[in-house]
Amino acid sequence: MPTPPPTPTPTPPPALTTTLWRPALQTSWQWQLTGTIDESIDAQMYDIDLFDTGATVVASLHAKGRKVVCYFSAGSFEDWRPDAALFPASVKGRALDGWPGENWLDIREISVVGPIMEARMDLCKAKGFDAIEPDNIDGYANASGFALTYQDQLNYNMFLANAAHKRGLSIGLKNDLDQVGDLLPHFDWALNEECFQYNECNLLAPFVNAGKAVFTVEYGLSTSSFCPQANSMNLNSLKKNLDLDVYRVACR
Repeated sequence: MPTPPPTPTPTPPPALTTTLWRPALQTSWQWQLTGTIDESIDAQMYDIDLFDTGATVVASLHAKGRKVVCYFSAGSFEDWRPDAALFPASVKGRALDGWPGENWLDIREISVVGPIMEARMDLCKAKGFDAIEPDNIDGYANASGFALTYQDQLNYNMFLANAAHKRGLSIGLKNDLDQVGDLLPHFDWALNEECFQYNECNLLAPFVNAGKAVFTVEYGLSTSSFCPQANSMNLNSLKKNLDLDVYRVACR
């Protein structure tokens, strides 16, 4: 009886490839949300507004070798946005202090709010952005008008991270420092406002320790009072004006 041929080893499926861009631990950047985008800044990453920025600007920045982050608010309703009519009154909460026309969202209602945010991510992708910066994703820690819990916020923020990754976009954890431990595995980098002002920058250390870039901004402090520490902590820190115009002083 002839010896049967050896059973061939099954060919493993091809490894999934990803075009997901994640910023290096040290990445120079510019954050501009108001005014005409100044494309001449010598920065590796630009963080700019989804709705106010056309695809031609994103393409122009890419041509200059920049990566481009798509800013939108994922945790608040803004009455001037082109998709404002999609938000039912039931998910609009208290107004954000100091921001006229803006209200906290009931992020427990992912079946309502989620598709709107996914459509925004689709627009980010269509315009050619490389990553997203979802703002106001710490409503549970604010007077939102809803009984949001820590777990509600985790559920929503992980939903956002998964939705971004499905679209080949990296995602930054904006503020929300108390949830860094739980969200570190899901977010690719972090962006924080005024952690030196409030002595909270140590809470961002897990990102740096994991090799994930951290971007910080101060508005009221002098660069001499925070830049040396920021550099020693390996943070990518800027001094900016509160309206996030073109003004920028980088710590390194």
